[in-house]
Amino acid sequence: MSLLVVGLSHRSAPVSVLERASLSADAKVKLLHDTLAAEPATEAAVLATCNRIELYADVDKFHAGVAELSTLLAQHSGVALEELTPYLYVHYEDRAVHHLFSVACGLDSMVVGEGQILGQIKDTLALGQELHTAGRLINDLFQQALRVGKRAHSETGIDRAGQSLVTFGLEQLAVHLPVDVWAKDKRALVIGAGSMSSLAAATLARVGVAEVVVANRTAERAERLVEILVASGTGVAARSVPMASVVDELTRVDVVVSCTGATGLVLTGEDVAAAVVGPAGLLPSPPLPDSRGLDAVDADVVARLAAAAAAGVRLADGGVARTIVPGTGERDGCPVEVPAGDGRAALTGVDANSLELHGTWADQGEAAAQRQPRRGARSQVDVAPVRLALLDLAMPRDIDAAVHRIPGVRLVDIESLAEASADAPMAADVDAVRGIVAEEVAAFGAAQRAAHITPTVVALRAMAAEVVAMEVARLDGRLPDLDERQRAEVTQTVRRVVDKLLHAPTVRVKQLASEPGGAGYAEALRELFDLDPQTVASVSRADAADKNDDSGRAS
Repeated sequence: MSLLVVGLSHRSAPVSVLERASLSADAKVKLLHDTLAAEPATEAAVLATCNRIELYADVDKFHAGVAELSTLLAQHSGVALEELTPYLYVHYEDRAVHHLFSVACGLDSMVVGEGQILGQIKDTLALGQELHTAGRLINDLFQQALRVGKRAHSETGIDRAGQSLVTFGLEQLAVHLPVDVWAKDKRALVIGAGSMSSLAAATLARVGVAEVVVANRTAERAERLVEILVASGTGVAARSVPMASVVDELTRVDVVVSCTGATGLVLTGEDVAAAVVGPAGLLPSPPLPDSRGLDAVDADVVARLAAAAAAGVRLADGGVARTIVPGTGERDGCPVEVPAGDGRAALTGVDANSLELHGTWADQGEAAAQRQPRRGARSQVDVAPVRLALLDLAMPRDIDAAVHRIPGVRLVDIESLAEASADAPMAADVDAVRGIVAEEVAAFGAAQRAAHITPTVVALRAMAAEVVAMEVARLDGRLPDLDERQRAEVTQTVRRVVDKLLHAPTVRVKQLASEPGGAGYAEALRELFDLDPQTVASVSRADAADKNDDSGRAS
């Protein structure tokens, strides 16, 4: 076995790099074909999820394999090799097996213990089988990874160590409230109808939202998901809408979960700003100490901020519109020269960078004011209500990251989930899962090493049978008067002698080969008995074909 994995994940690379290195469905197919076309690889599989991209291959040369797989990942991900290399990790042979089994058990997930990775591993194997890039090793490896993952979830409480990414994301949106309390009677929009979006829709229904609206580019898939939700018994109302209606639906819903395969933004800053601060969703502004004017967030100001975000500039805090109030004294020390007069009019002509500077100053001033309240002022500034909660589970992102600067909007995305889960407590069951992984890795390695020598043993026995047949034929020529009974007895005796001579060595060599470092015993047998390499290879091919027929599709 010469299993090699080259990849990057949320543990090795920042989200910005993972986002750029994501693979489309077509890119995965091309990557697999090109990997097999490369000289060091004989079979391959690619595991690409929202927070990892890993290329698995059976290679005959380690260094050449690492170089080739790294180059192919860079070519198909669109990230230059020199930029991608610092974030890549490499695992070989037993370490590669250990890594995949850990991934399958949820130990390497952003949310420890989540079970969705098993479906993604199953899809990876199915694609390799469909494209015929998964041979004996990849089939054995991924089938066993699925079994190990299921064993970990059934024999331990790893599920308690973490939740699905969807549940964890909803918890981040709910902040300090239980998710079911926060979700009660809310209306939700789910964008996409794939596995992650379907899980999100089911989770939202289970935690008690009043309605789930599904939008997908393929109407049939959206309608099918709606049928499943309605039949789920949760009592949730569900309907589907075309993707063109998503922006309109933003004005009607309270929660949005998006996970599509789009390469560009599905929701822009302008889309969200228009829905939140437009005629149907104008938010009241929190009262200010000694406030003399602004009672509402100005729609023109928010529109200007959204335009700045679309231009690639990070939006200034929404506080910029409410802190430039004549007479409050809060302009003192501001690094931005702002003309006196009405706060809204004062923003006219101020560029985005200045807005950013002022927003930072306003944040600092507001924090200081809360620490040392002025006489007659309120000691706490009211927190603006969340009008629209957004959960972006796509990679690359579906929702403009700048929308979190729009008043009344809360955004949780893959990057913020990674930060939130970094310090999440680990359950005691994690240790039990690690024990299962170590045990299964040892068993898999032993089975693979034993299987590696089997074709050689089969070829040895075939050669011995051929020698017996030749000697019996020669005996027939020398003793033509032997009757059938005598001839059969002689033949059986010779075969028993050969079998007894070969039995102990072949059993022992299989035992030795299953131990670490036992790969050389097959080569020793071939050299000692001068076995034909083509015969051994033909046995290996026949055995692999039989195993592939037995394994069928990914289970």
